[in-house]
Amino acid sequence: MEKVLFETRGAIAYVTYNRPERLNACDLETYALLADLFRRFDADDQLRVAILSGNGERAFCAGSDIKGEGFGDRSRPAGNGLFSVLGFLRKPVIAAIHGHCNGGGMEQALACDIRVASTEAMFGLGEVRLGVLPGGGGTQRLPRLIPRGRALEMLYTGARIDAAEAHRLGIVDHVVPRSRLLEKCADIAEEIVRSPPLAVEKIRDAVMRGVDVPLRDALEIERENFDFLRGTEDAVEGAAAFAAKRPPVWRGR
Repeated sequence: MEKVLFETRGAIAYVTYNRPERLNACDLETYALLADLFRRFDADDQLRVAILSGNGERAFCAGSDIKGEGFGDRSRPAGNGLFSVLGFLRKPVIAAIHGHCNGGGMEQALACDIRVASTEAMFGLGEVRLGVLPGGGGTQRLPRLIPRGRALEMLYTGARIDAAEAHRLGIVDHVVPRSRLLEKCADIAEEIVRSPPLAVEKIRDAVMRGVDVPLRDALEIERENFDFLRGTEDAVEGAAAFAAKRPPVWRGR
């Protein structure tokens, strides 16, 4: 059985954990497969948005497979290289989260651009209870997303929170019934696809590079991206379509 599924529907890529018998926990092979698939997605100009989800009824991803071969291998980076890929793509990724979202699974969700959870989803970074810390960006992304004290409490204790609390804190952006989870993610993805690809890419770049630098530097990053976009064919087409009251035809250049 394939550990990760990859499917495309139009401009949307669907990346799906496929180890439901292990609560979609990731062993080294699964992490490597995910990294390769996200590189493939990012390199394909026909694909605009990815949706990351988990098969089965019980879990999005329960984290690293601690019973699997290689969990304690110090020679390998956390996530076997996945986290150096996932958080630094050119294109948006939406996480469709249900059930268990723990450890490395939550870190993968935190590395996504937009997070949608089902009402029964549960979130936690429990690495501290294994004598380690989240090594896939959890200690850095979570405190940048929610109040530092709450982030530290979750990190220090390994405590889990439900979807409602995750939404209140801002960890997830939408909470929907399980039956509507992928539908909601697809709706968001389709709206993104309606926007020109270069503009989406440069918006992502401006936000991701600008969020952790002084405002003066961040505004310079924004200006550089704005100046680039003003010279593109899509910017000319956007203005022409608006004036003519017709749908734009984006060419990605």
